[in-house]
Amino acid sequence: MNVNRALFDDVMVPNYNPAKMIPVKGEGSRVWDQEGKEYVDFAGGIAVNCLGHCHPAMVKALTEQGNKLWHLSNVFTNEPAIRLAKKLTDATFADRVYFANSGAEANEAALKLARRWALDKFGPEKNQIIAFNKGFHGRTFFTVTVGGQPAYSEGFGPKPGAVEHVDYNDLAALEKLMSEQTCAVMMEPLQGEGGVISPDADFVKGVRALCDKYNALLVFDEVQTGFGRTGSLYAYQQLGVSPDILSTAKALGGGFPIGAMLTTDEIAQHLKPGTHGSTYGGNPLACAVAEAVFDVVNTSDVLEGVKVREQLFKNKLQEINEKYGIFKDIRGKGLLIGAELNEKFDGKARDFLNAAADEGTMVLIAGPSVIRFTPSLIIPEQDIVEGLARFERAVAKLAG
Repeated sequence: MNVNRALFDDVMVPNYNPAKMIPVKGEGSRVWDQEGKEYVDFAGGIAVNCLGHCHPAMVKALTEQGNKLWHLSNVFTNEPAIRLAKKLTDATFADRVYFANSGAEANEAALKLARRWALDKFGPEKNQIIAFNKGFHGRTFFTVTVGGQPAYSEGFGPKPGAVEHVDYNDLAALEKLMSEQTCAVMMEPLQGEGGVISPDADFVKGVRALCDKYNALLVFDEVQTGFGRTGSLYAYQQLGVSPDILSTAKALGGGFPIGAMLTTDEIAQHLKPGTHGSTYGGNPLACAVAEAVFDVVNTSDVLEGVKVREQLFKNKLQEINEKYGIFKDIRGKGLLIGAELNEKFDGKARDFLNAAADEGTMVLIAGPSVIRFTPSLIIPEQDIVEGLARFERAVAKLAG
């Protein structure tokens, strides 16, 4: 069979428009396509491949578990799931874990739990969920409605109700909207898809205080920011607040599909047997790989190394900007970095993505005017230098 990009167009639903080249092999932070061309990977599968490609610890865990037990469903439990849950609760605010397959499913569980908790404790009137404009929480109908980007949620019929939005970092607007009917506030502790927007420290603390005032749950979507991405295991650990519920996925499995919802003993009790579930959630293969990823990522060497790499990235991007004058802002935390194009290049982020790929560097965008970098947390520093040298050649062609 001749597997090529044209065949994709013949057999796939046209909701994606992937690059013309097809990657076939990865090692560390390098990727090769069908033609043998090499790329430096600054995309990381959209903040997923936190240990790069084919990390030995992950390959070993998958191989060993693959020779033991693949799947059971939640009619039974399994050792990898229990071990991973214990490590997650030991390392965070949480007492309990629910496993899913993706970030959207973890967020779906979080939202359903918040609604069930409010119903059980306060009655049916306490059902309002507040989230933030430009937020992103997944593609299920519930999560895409809670996400603050209408373009993703419109055109599918009536939406789930009692969901409202305010601007990120606007505490006064949130306070005006909240009441005793609010059951949860859902937020990213750093908006990723919406443009790599960091929260003000006082804003996060203010959201926590408002949730406490109105007996509402604070739900942190750490699907993109979690598992070492910002230089701590979870971003909340640098913000001086703890959520009531946290969702995690993407880097959790380092490339193997897995998601999880973390919460406290008291809140967890409201998902009794039969109220929610997942056939594949807690799959032994996924949990074995995620445990191996956890053991590598949750170390001072890796987490401190993220901060070193962040500074190298930002310094090099600033040098590029001084030469070519293309960025209005270089921002983000850890290895979730956004470079916003200035007015001259507004709306042309995808042109830079394509030009970078032509030069052998894989990057992302976060909206039409922000170039996003989410590489491996352990990307060698020489790969950062080489990848940004290639990126600079792309910039020179577009800005020249």
